[in-house]
Amino acid sequence: MAEKVDLKKTLPGFRATRGRFEVIDVPEFAYLMIDGHGTPGTSPAYVQALEALYPVAYKTKFASKTQLERDYVVPPLEGLWWAQDMDSFTTARDKSQWDWTLMLMLPAWVGADLVEAAIAVVGSKNPPARLGAVRIETLTEGRCVQTLHLGPYDDEGPLLQEMHHSFMPAHGLRFAGKHHEIYLGDPRRTAPEKLRTILRQPVAPA
Repeated sequence: MAEKVDLKKTLPGFRATRGRFEVIDVPEFAYLMIDGHGTPGTSPAYVQALEALYPVAYKTKFASKTQLERDYVVPPLEGLWWAQDMDSFTTARDKSQWDWTLMLMLPAWVGADLVEAAIAVVGSKNPPARLGAVRIETLTEGRCVQTLHLGPYDDEGPLLQEMHHSFMPAHGLRFAGKHHEIYLGDPRRTAPEKLRTILRQPVAPA
């Protein structure tokens, strides 16, 4: 059996530095995705999204290990976030206005057939309420600015404000995609002040 692959350790996009904004180029990746709206962490839609997403991710991993003999660590949870008023992410932080897509990256060798089979297995007994909303989709972000936030999710606002209104204009960059977060810590097991979150913004020349 081949060694278990940990994408978090092998892909540079999962690395960021606290206190520094970095411009990187992110290639295309495939993800398990599910969409929703409302306050993260507490809204029924958010909880149901996680209840559907993770069983599919782990059944897919198991199928990859047993059928393809290629094992891997399920990557960290990621999220795309957007709203009609982007200030709801920075100064206002009005979570009820947020739209989102929760995502778990898939290794390059995992195809749609493996995912579809995993969804069928998850749905065969006590299927999650939103299982039908889980999909596989590719995302190509290209040029991005990212940094590492240390601390509670609710404290991200000032750092995003600096990214959006200081660093990006100073470097001739504009928004070119949805706000992207990568959660390197598990909020169920990690103290809020020790949570590590990569904050990423796709950009283009202004």
